[in-house]
Amino acid sequence: MIDAYEDPGTPDSRGGWAYLAWLVRCQPWRALAGAVLASVWMVLMAVAPYLLSKAVDDGLEPGDTTALAGWTAALFAVGAFNAWVSIMRHRTMTRVRMDGYLRTTKVVVGHTLRLGAALPRQAEASEVVTIGVSDVHTIAGALTVIGPGVGSVVVYVFVAGLLLSVSPLLAAVVLLGMPVVAVLVGPLMARLQGTETEYRERQGVLTARIGDLAGGLRVLNGLGGKELFAASFDRDSQRLRAQGYRVGAVTSWMQALGVGLPTLFLAVVTWLAARLAAQGDMTVGELVSVYGYVAVLIGPVAFLVDMGYQLSRGVVAARRVVRLLRLEPAADTDTGTGTDSGTGTGTGVADAPAEPSVLHDPVSGVRVAPGRLTALVCARHADVTAVVDRLGRYGPTDATWGGVRLDAVPLDQVRDRILVADNEADLFAGSLREVVGGRRGPSPADVGRAVRAAAADDIVRGLPEGLESPVTAQGRSLSGGQRQRVRLARALLADPGTLLAVEPTSALDAHTEAAVARRLRAARTGRTTVVTTTSPLLLAQADTVHYLVDGKVAATGHHHDLLEREPGYRALVARDTDDTDDMADTEATEATDDTADTEATDDTDLTDPAPGETNTGADAGTGAEEVVR
Repeated sequence: MIDAYEDPGTPDSRGGWAYLAWLVRCQPWRALAGAVLASVWMVLMAVAPYLLSKAVDDGLEPGDTTALAGWTAALFAVGAFNAWVSIMRHRTMTRVRMDGYLRTTKVVVGHTLRLGAALPRQAEASEVVTIGVSDVHTIAGALTVIGPGVGSVVVYVFVAGLLLSVSPLLAAVVLLGMPVVAVLVGPLMARLQGTETEYRERQGVLTARIGDLAGGLRVLNGLGGKELFAASFDRDSQRLRAQGYRVGAVTSWMQALGVGLPTLFLAVVTWLAARLAAQGDMTVGELVSVYGYVAVLIGPVAFLVDMGYQLSRGVVAARRVVRLLRLEPAADTDTGTGTDSGTGTGTGVADAPAEPSVLHDPVSGVRVAPGRLTALVCARHADVTAVVDRLGRYGPTDATWGGVRLDAVPLDQVRDRILVADNEADLFAGSLREVVGGRRGPSPADVGRAVRAAAADDIVRGLPEGLESPVTAQGRSLSGGQRQRVRLARALLADPGTLLAVEPTSALDAHTEAAVARRLRAARTGRTTVVTTTSPLLLAQADTVHYLVDGKVAATGHHHDLLEREPGYRALVARDTDDTDDMADTEATEATDDTADTEATDDTDLTDPAPGETNTGADAGTGAEEVVR
């Protein structure tokens, strides 16, 4: 069975059936052993009625005690041996299923890791969750066809041969049973695949809704949107339940046939055998053996029906896995775009510029000067996000970096020097220090500076154990604004050459936003920084502001200049009079704080909060803007 460190191999992603066949080919000897053991187990079960008939005809009826004892001993020996075979069959098939389960899990996890940042752009999180939670189990269950499935076919033919020696009529009835099963069960299998596929898709949608609910219930409740969300969730739940009833209806028919058809066989064959025995064409022992044969067939026929059911569900699950495996990660290089403006090797691959260089996106016209703070402003969030994706190479891009095509630079060099700080980036469970520092193991002083630069020091002071306080997955134990500042602190601690921050202050109040804007500029002095925002507090700190309309640069300049000469820009970013006054007061307060406070805070200051000190709640309410996004 595959272990945690074994290479799972290259899956066959041509389709659901091909994937299931690949799982079998990955363990050929174990699969063969499972089929052989299951066949022997079922055949020996069919041998028992034969031995019983011989004991009746040769020993019991004529009164031959020796023959009776001999056939009884043979029956006991076969039963004891078959018990051992059954144990080995079960162990082998358990290993077959576990190998399929673990191999599929490793393949899915490995591929999601290879997809990296491309995964959320190509697949919903609910799709991956459904695969990991239920589809891998369903696929493993479908491998039952290897053992009991093969054994059922073998024993079916074997029993038909035994019945042929007793009565050709009975053998014909049994052999005709298989086509009857195929005719009755076949359409149900096709229907089950369709209903199961639709059910899985609706289940994925509902899983995504549950994730949204868990992550944003507090914000929705604060904005009065809980009832609207609950109504939508209730409608989706009702649709899923209705689809589940449809799946259950088909499943119930298949399970009913699995029990009813063998019973029907038993009744028909027993009736025919009794008539033959009454007419003198069959001995009493043969009558007993026929009844035993048909009773034995109840299990194989039920297995065959269940095999069809498991295969139908397994193929649906395997198709979902295959659909995920067909997703392609971002290419390391794009060798089909020609040379790299004279700086490359002529093959379309080039090293990143040695010095900080201009990033240019020709689609939007955005030009990012090195060592400066650049802001992107647009009425549609999707437009500036697309610009950031191109500049960060998260998708097809024509952007250049110091005159070199960005998609011609090896991806590891791009990731090492250009960091996109997404406002929805994942936060893993762990202590706050681990969430911010990751695996880099930064010094306490570096952590303190990053936390202060992100205005997250009040978060540390408000937690009972400071930086050692546990944080749940996705930061659900924090408010929206706290999560935003933790993500920013993590990005600042990484200290990339170029930082592309998407809406880093959208969930903060004016006071905290002003602090973040000022400290962000100070922390990134001499480094290239791009922010997408409509906040005048952050825009006032920018060296250059690009105002985009429909994804294109409409004006470029300083914040105050654009306010005077661009009515559209002014309407987008200007706040009311009260907010403007608050901004002035906040900037004055921050200037006073600059005189009194130091820029760096050591680890001891952050991990030892004063008794009774609590979170200041600087991100109160988190704002509707975050919910809209």
